[in-house]
Amino acid sequence: MVHITRRERFSAAHKLSKAEWSEAKNYETFGKCSNPNWHGHNYVLWVTVKGKPEPSTGFVVDLSALGDIIKEKVIKHVDHKNLNVDVSFTKDLMTSTENLAIAFWNQLEKPIAELGAQLHSVKLQETENNHVEYFGEK
Repeated sequence: MVHITRRERFSAAHKLSKAEWSEAKNYETFGKCSNPNWHGHNYVLWVTVKGKPEPSTGFVVDLSALGDIIKEKVIKHVDHKNLNVDVSFTKDLMTSTENLAIAFWNQLEKPIAELGAQLHSVKLQETENNHVEYFGEK
């Protein structure tokens, strides 16, 4: 089994808060991420797929096609957007990095399978110090 990874980048705004909580409780729980006027990140997304190389090409998957799927299913929806307001598949979430990775997985799993590969992981870096990896429900 061979694993291959494609990297994409996007910038987006979000806010971590619960409407039913006071501003003080949101700040106590989420810190500056609860800023009422939002905040943003320059995210880095790694999508790793796995499979056996196809004998005639030596590819697990055509990386250009994989990049097109990531751009079509995720990047075009989230880049320079407010994740809590503008994006249909994230606007009802607590937009933590963990939940975003799961949402991106859900957008990508089926189209990647249609390429003949299996989605192995989604890694999302929010800051240079923080990232999450999601491997799907096993």
